Amino acid sequence: MQYEPPLFRPPSEASSLILQVTLGCSHNACAFCGMYKGKKFRPRTLAGIIADVEEAARFWSGVRRIFLADGNALAMDTRELLRLLQYLYQTFPELERVSCYAGPLDLLRKEPEELRELREAGLRLLYLGVESGSDLVLKRMHKGVNAAEMVCACQRALDAGFELSVTVITGLGGRELSREHARATASVINAINPTYLAALTLIVVPNTPLYSQVEEGKFFLLNPEETLQELKWLLEGLEVDNCIFRCNHASNYLPLKGTLKRDREKLIGILEEALRDPARVSLRPDYARGL
Repeated sequence: MQYEPPLFRPPSEASSLILQVTLGCSHNACAFCGMYKGKKFRPRTLAGIIADVEEAARFWSGVRRIFLADGNALAMDTRELLRLLQYLYQTFPELERVSCYAGPLDLLRKEPEELRELREAGLRLLYLGVESGSDLVLKRMHKGVNAAEMVCACQRALDAGFELSVTVITGLGGRELSREHARATASVINAINPTYLAALTLIVVPNTPLYSQVEEGKFFLLNPEETLQELKWLLEGLEVDNCIFRCNHASNYLPLKGTLKRDREKLIGILEEALRDPARVSLRPDYARGL
């Protein structure tokens, strides 16, 4: 298998075969993200990918899940991606799911029919970073789309039949835009109604534009209590239906999980208790947090 580091995957893909089909990120401009800053984006050749698949098939049997790295595999030519998906399901007869990261711009560039073809060919789950529903936060973080475009991209994915797992980042608006960030993000998530929703907490990464803003005193990070308050505002605004919610990433101060909106009031109650009496709740210390 050929891997060009660094290599990333969602936590839920820990047991998946990771197949690197593109290198780097097709957008690679987000102010908070340092994942692929050292990589120039380029798709790998289909021949090179197929060679990796053939090698993997010699060493691994019973493969049920495959994750297509880096970010974003959807930037591949649709015809080539369809040929790859067909080959994967032929090579691994027990394969149940293929998934990948998806950027909003890549979804908007694909025609609806292309997305339907990819879904029918076995690309089942897309991971997408919404991050914020605030146009101002999205602009400051150089996400490349506004809130309406983000909703449109996600609706395209859902209309094509994909399962959609989206992430938002608490603290991404800083202290200045905390309430707006929470309110607007809830509104966008309501409009999308994704299959899965994960809330991460901002960790500023060295050698990113946001890190420089923090160092220069232009962006003020939330403390743990302010972060929990922002998460409470977010949950109070969510009206999604049958959405699996996770806030148990290593970046989070307080692990939470449930199904929305069934468990919303219970989760809000946990946050209220933590805000009322922080000493009774075991928050993850900053030194133990990570991405």
